[in-house]
Amino acid sequence: MGNRICSVDGCSRTFHARGMCDVHYRRWKRHGDTTALIRYNTGTAEQRFWAKVEKTDNCWNWIAGTVTGYGLHSAGGKRVLAHRFAYELLVGAIPAGMQLDHRCHNRRCVNPDHLRPVTNGQNVENHQGARADSQSGIRGVGWHSHSQRWRATVQHDGVIHSRYFQDIEDAAAAVIEMRNELHSFNDRDRTSPSLVPA
Repeated sequence: MGNRICSVDGCSRTFHARGMCDVHYRRWKRHGDTTALIRYNTGTAEQRFWAKVEKTDNCWNWIAGTVTGYGLHSAGGKRVLAHRFAYELLVGAIPAGMQLDHRCHNRRCVNPDHLRPVTNGQNVENHQGARADSQSGIRGVGWHSHSQRWRATVQHDGVIHSRYFQDIEDAAAAVIEMRNELHSFNDRDRTSPSLVPA
């Protein structure tokens, strides 16, 4: 079928939605006009922040620049991560040494209801799914060639816990059971439908 091009005259960007590229679609959605300029660089840091946020019924999506998928905002003469700015603006200071975990797994989201201060280890517990190089497509389950069985593996506090199974379904059930026993921040395994995508 090939890449479709934006239908706006003079635009050669790839199609995103409703016949338009991402830039023109966002302008149309926000202003009703594809030619409207989105002015981000006027007003206070807070006003500029809200100009870059598109709220939905669930996530509040950052629609400006990103770094490794996370929104990037300029405040006080320095660049800050947008979700951290939102949390400090609407909730309060982030405890020293803590990260913010996106419970919704949407890096562009700045909704403070979807963010929680966690340690690095707790943040890793709330991983979304299997790694890209997974043999099984199931987080924590891989083929163990030495035993010729599926291995269910969970790491906690530097210790690797493994169990072996003939059937992949048994390994999948076991790895979730192990994470629920050892982890406390694994929302996906504990099925929180309002935050965790299917």
